[in-house]
Amino acid sequence: MRAIRSALAQTRAVEEIIVVDDGSTDGTGEALAAEFGDRIVYVRQANAGVSAARNRGMAMARGRFFALLDSDDEWMPEKTARQLEFLETHADFGMVLCDVERVDREGRPIDRFRRRDVIPEDGWVLDKVLQDPALAPVSAMFRREVVADIGGFDEALATAEDLDFHLRVASKWPIGVVDEVLARAIRGHDGLSSLARTYDDYTRVIERAVATAENQVPLADRQRALAAAYLRNARGAVFDNRFRDAWRWTRKAKRTSSDARIARDARSTRMLALKRMLLNLLGRGHR
Repeated sequence: MRAIRSALAQTRAVEEIIVVDDGSTDGTGEALAAEFGDRIVYVRQANAGVSAARNRGMAMARGRFFALLDSDDEWMPEKTARQLEFLETHADFGMVLCDVERVDREGRPIDRFRRRDVIPEDGWVLDKVLQDPALAPVSAMFRREVVADIGGFDEALATAEDLDFHLRVASKWPIGVVDEVLARAIRGHDGLSSLARTYDDYTRVIERAVATAENQVPLADRQRALAAAYLRNARGAVFDNRFRDAWRWTRKAKRTSSDARIARDARSTRMLALKRMLLNLLGRGHR
């Protein structure tokens, strides 16, 4: 409810709100109808995943611009005004992002997801995004033409579908940033990002993006991005106590890139693995 209320409270009115119910069983449709009536378009589907839900909503939408809002996120009142202003004055840009305040379940601030940390300048940013493709979907607004050009979210991915979308947009369109907190998202819940499969999906996405960026991003940058993805898997394996996998991923990272930062991070990951192995042997690894 909070998410929809925040969309309705925009200072620049949202022309169309489409709610895709991805197989809920808690009476969502009745509750939405009671509070919002015909101010929203509600459609229910059998559970098919977040990508299928977003794609269906975009296929139904009639507007020139799309924005995403998951049920536990919300927009600040100026979000649509500020992002539409950007896209209307940058006719060649496909997508604009904003900063996101991340909070816990009680609404207490955790941190600020700063887009300028990865995208220091607006424009063609694939080389930057490839190194850190993290995307908060609630932060994005993009043109209808972007979806027509690159397609929607990859429904074959259980996780990392947002990273994949970010990379595909960056490969075809300039991207901009409104350097303000215009959205709020909850962190700390057990969602799709907590699944072990996220490591495999993340690697698959990066490998695919690296392969298709051959003529857009220098080889050394592509190798470093891929090696960083392997190291991310290695760190995840360490915290899952899968030490053989951690060793395998660090070796693969070092073979992929000769960058000194990759070698340093590989060493620190192995040291972390050794420390956790020792703690496990001492019976303290799960404290």
